[in-house]
Parts: sequence; structure tokens; C-alpha cells
Amino acid sequence: MSKKTAPKRPKSPSSAKGAARTSRESVPASAFLPTTRAEADERGWDQLDFVYVSGDAYVDHPSFGSAIITRVLESHGYKVGFIAQPDWNDPASIAVFGEPRLGFLVSAGNMDSMVNHYTVNKKRRHDDAYTPGGEGGRRPNHAAVVYSNLIRRTFKKTPIILGGIEASLRRLAHYDYWSDSLKRSILMDSGADLISYGMGERSIVEIADALAAGLAVEDLTFIDGTVFRTRSLEHVVDYQMLPSWEEVSASKRAFATSFAAQYRESDPVTGSRLVEAYPHGVYVVQNPPAAPLTQNEMDAVYRLPYARTWHPSYDAAGGVPALAEVKFSLTSCRGCFGECAFCALTFHQGRIVTGRSHESLLEEARAMTAEPDFKGYIHDVGGPTANFRGPACAKQRTRGACVDRRCLGAKPCPALKADHRDYTGLLRKLRRLPGVKKVFVRSGIRFDYVMADPDPERTFLHELAAHHVSGQLRVAPEHVSDTVLSAMGKPPRAVYDAFCEAFDEANRAAGKDQFVVPYLMSSHPGSTLAEAVELAEYVRDMGFNPEQVQDFYPTPSTISTCMYYTGLDPRTMESIYVPKSAREKAMQRALIQYRNPANYDLVREALVKAGRQDLIGWDEKCLIRPIRPKKRDEDASVPRKGKGGAPAKAAKRNAPEKAAKGGRSEAGKGGVPGKSGRAESGARGPKAGKGAGKAGAFKPAKGRPAPKVQRAGKPPKANGRKGGIRKGR
Repeated sequence: MSKKTAPKRPKSPSSAKGAARTSRESVPASAFLPTTRAEADERGWDQLDFVYVSGDAYVDHPSFGSAIITRVLESHGYKVGFIAQPDWNDPASIAVFGEPRLGFLVSAGNMDSMVNHYTVNKKRRHDDAYTPGGEGGRRPNHAAVVYSNLIRRTFKKTPIILGGIEASLRRLAHYDYWSDSLKRSILMDSGADLISYGMGERSIVEIADALAAGLAVEDLTFIDGTVFRTRSLEHVVDYQMLPSWEEVSASKRAFATSFAAQYRESDPVTGSRLVEAYPHGVYVVQNPPAAPLTQNEMDAVYRLPYARTWHPSYDAAGGVPALAEVKFSLTSCRGCFGECAFCALTFHQGRIVTGRSHESLLEEARAMTAEPDFKGYIHDVGGPTANFRGPACAKQRTRGACVDRRCLGAKPCPALKADHRDYTGLLRKLRRLPGVKKVFVRSGIRFDYVMADPDPERTFLHELAAHHVSGQLRVAPEHVSDTVLSAMGKPPRAVYDAFCEAFDEANRAAGKDQFVVPYLMSSHPGSTLAEAVELAEYVRDMGFNPEQVQDFYPTPSTISTCMYYTGLDPRTMESIYVPKSAREKAMQRALIQYRNPANYDLVREALVKAGRQDLIGWDEKCLIRPIRPKKRDEDASVPRKGKGGAPAKAAKRNAPEKAAKGGRSEAGKGGVPGKSGRAESGARGPKAGKGAGKAGAFKPAKGRPAPKVQRAGKPPKANGRKGGIRKGR
């Protein structure tokens, strides 16, 4: 997640009815779960039932998985304490409450700890938005494993249950990008007893009730949404045997086969039990996914008495920066049937979408408007994909999502119910609330789902343009080559072009000059230099220099990561090209940002290797000039005429008009009890209502009217340099 400035200390609702708090003193430590022995003693708790250990700071807000899981357990009568970011070198740090009666719950936090620590180039990050003051280094690498082992050394027999995104996506053998190797199930390395994977509310309550009833943790083999270890399969029924650890370690094809089976069995209705064999007679068994919550159950979860802010012990450090991203946002749905190959949501939240009721969301929004620091702007109403509000088709709830058919992709499934009426109605109600000036949609929309809506008036798109966009609409086509888009599981380029045209029309009807700004991805499997050049040519025709470019990041348990490791598409078992060398990945990224003179050598090398020297020259269609820019121009993102990159006349003609802050989140909209690696539709866009920096929109397709453009003036500064797009926070 991009670094955020620490917000003013919030004062927010925490009663079951969401009543607004009106003073700082009304959010004392007693409004949170106990974090110290003294706080537990004040409640008269001699022994806690569970102790939750988290790699994140303690933020009691429903956008944080740890808050949901602990409040759900509390609502079922369990005594829960919270240990945030313990010192992993000190056993005393996890013994704050002594031994819990039923067990320890362990999560690395809202992000995988390795994604939290390292960029895609494996460079260490210096900050952490989930830590007080944004300070980095407050959690270990592979935090769930480290915390669990620390607990096991201290409490030999106490049950340990892992949850969160890190454990959820590492529940079986998986590829670890940071060590460039396969790793065993996290159960094998952590010493934990169980994993509660995916959206954990159902499974955690079943685990708690079973332990409270006196069952031993080793007997909890029957709970959906869990993974356990065993030395005997005598009592394991109706299972599918995956390739063993020895097989996947020896053969990349075997790993791809195993991953394909896991992906097919990720549905809560049709999914089967999976078994993975390890040496010395050990088996890791994954039970089928837990059923998604119903709307009423989801409403109940979001009605729990969250303090909706960080723990007061963090005030001196300025609070927890990650809260600023979500404090005035509404989570309206869960699940995603988009199935982008690089997204882990299918493995974590699943394909069946559940939407909260309008009443639940309006109740939360009314409480939000009473916050002292609420300025009238609801920053987002969404989820993994904002415009998904229910199952893709009528049969998903009862018969599950199709194993052999995608809801969206190259062509929408004929059974897909593309309907925006419910979401449009929700947005209308929210913007009519007293105290609300503007309701933004920032968590991303699926443009192919918009285009699949049969509404001839395109009501949703027109209302989106008129009321819910601030200058720019950020969407994620990711690429323009149909070859790469197919590998990504994205719709063809023509769908995106049609959406841009429809959005232009909606803006003209609203009397607004607003633009589509794309997120783009470089070096995804399937992208050779030829496809990268194709994307660069498209960027040239857009007429702006994008800063929001994401190198493909191979995070655990995605189809794309399986492609990256094996060189095979697990959906077809056919070979696929994978750009792996640091040099080629740098060239593919440089091509997208070819206007930056600092990228000149990489762009030239890429064009020569791709046999596209026709793009080196003086014609306005050329990407770079035959002569390298002089030193004095290397800091200019929009080069002068004759100094490399697009000619001054073309740059002036295509200069973008609108300005907005960027900030592509790697966390994305993940699930409970943690958040996933960046999801296509969950990427955060600009902070609502504010603008800074330059960006632009795609050049319209042939035959459609060009949007108005601002004539080039003095370019804005970008990171202390002249020209380009100002980098978002």
C-alpha cells in the first residue's frame, strides 16, 4: 500500500447501533478488546478464551480482518485479548495474558508480510501503513510462521489456529517468489494445528464452539474452511489426492496440475476435500471452503460494536496510516466472479458475491456523517469490485460457480445477470443523506460488466459520470494485447475501447470533462517484447506518460504466479512465455514509460531486440529519437522537441487535461481475516475530492469524437523533476 499521511485522531461509532461518538474522550481503551493484562483484569477476566496475535497494529475497524474475527468471537460470548506486533525475539511478548483457555489465533496482518516488506524488485520497503506512524520493520518476514513458532516454544500444547491472507494463500504447497522456490504448506513450517482460510467468520465460530465443548484440536477435522494435518486418512472421506510434495518438488508440470485441481475445487458448493502427502506419513487435508455469509449475516457482522479507529496507545505516533484509506468508505460486497489470473480473490473470498443490504449501509453512513472530522465525502462504496452486488447468476447460491466456465472473460457467460439497478439505487440513497456532499466510487468497476448490462439507457454509467467521479475514473484494463489479456483472464481490448466511448458519451450528457485513466501492468506471463511494444504504442496514442504502472508481482496462489513458476497455463496446461530476467522486465516497464528520458537506453534496446527499429526516428509515430537526450533533459518526463521521445508538437496536442492524485494499492480489497495481494478491481484510486498531478485518457478510437484537451503549458513538477505526472501519495 502506498504511504499515507497519518490522519487526525478519529472519533467514531462503536455501539451496536452505530451511534456516533462526539468526543475524543468517548473512545477510551475500554472500547477496545484488552491489549494488556491490566485491561483484562479490569474486566474481571482471570483467563482469556483466545489471544489474537497480529502483525498489524490494532485497528478496530471492519476493514481490518483482525477486528472482524475478534468482534465475531466476542459476540458469541468468548473472551478475547489482542497482541499487536509482538517482539518476535522475546517470548514474553506473546505471554502478555498467559495461556488462553482455548487457543491462540495468529495472523500476519491485512497483507502478506513479504508483500508488505518488499517491492516486486525485492527491495526492502522503508515504511508500513499498518504500523503506528508508518514505521517499517515492526513484523518479521513470514510473520505467521515466526509468531506461531514463538508461541509453540512458549506454550507447548495450546492450540494454534492460523488465519489471514498469508496463511490462507499458503495453505498448501505454494511458490514463494522471494526465495524463488516451492514451500510446503504453512502448517508444516509453523507448528500450528489448524488454518482457518478464506472469509473466516463461520469457521472460527465452529472452531471455538468445538474447543469449548471439550473436543481436542486434533479432532477438529470436519469444519469447512479449515486445513489440518494428520498421519492417517482412515477417517478422511470423499477426498481428492493431489500430487505429493515430492512430486511437485520434482516436476513443475505436477505443480501446475496440483494448482489446477485446487482452483477447480475452490467453490463452497461443489468443492471437494483435498489431500497433499508429505514425507514420513504426514498428510495435509484441506476441507471444502466455508459457505459465504448471507446478506443478513453480513449485515450483522458490520453492525458489531467496532471502535472504528486505532487503539489510543498509538496516538503519540500519529496513529495508523492505513486507516485513512478506509475510514470514510463503505464495504458493500464480498467475493468476485471476475477471476483475473493475477488476483488471489478466488482462493480467498471466492466467486460468489454477497452484498450488504441498503439499510445496513445507510445506517453505517449516517453514523459516519456524525464524525467530527467527516467533511461530507464518502470516499468509496464497493469491495473487490464495486459494481458487483450479488451472484453472477441465479444458480450460484444453490449449485455453485461453474468449474468449466467463466462468468466474465473474453465473452460474458450467457447466464450472467448484468444488472446495476440495485447498486445505482444504493448510490442514490447515499448521496441524499443529510451531511453527504459527494459519494465516490474508488474501489474499481469492471468495465466489461458495465458493457454487458442490457440497459439501453446505460443509467448506471450516466449516474457514475454525473455524480460519483472526480475528474478521472480509474479502471484496470492492465494491457491492450489480446494475447496478454487472454492470459490475464481479462476481456479483449475492443471491450475497453467501447467502454471509453460510452464513458465519453456519458460525460458529454452530464456536461463534464472527465477521463478514463488506466492501470497498466508490465511483464505479465504471455507478454513478450512484441506485446510490450504494442502497449507502448497504445500509450503513445493516449498522449500521456503513465506513472501508475505495476510490474507483475508473483504472490502466492494465483494463476499468474503458477504460470510464472512453471511456464505453463494451469487452465490449459499449455506452455506460456514468461519474462523473468531483471533486464527484460526493466525493458517492458520502460517501454510503457518511454517518454521519460532516463529510460532511453532501455527503450532503444527493447525496440532493437523486438525488431521495431521503425519506432526509432523523427516521425511523430516514433517512440524515441535516434539521438540520446542530452544530460540537461534527463530530468524531463515530457522531452523537448528533438531531445528524444514524442515531439513537442505531439506532446502539446495530447497534453492531458485533468489532475488527480494516484496511489495504486498493493493490498487491494482482500478478505477476512486478512487482505489479499492486489486485486484488479480492488485497487484504490485517488483520494476523493482532491487533485494533484497530471494524467490523461486514452485517445478515442477512430470515428469517435476526441475529448477536449488542455493546451500544453508549463509541466508540473514530478518528484522534484520537471514534467510528467505528479506521483500520488
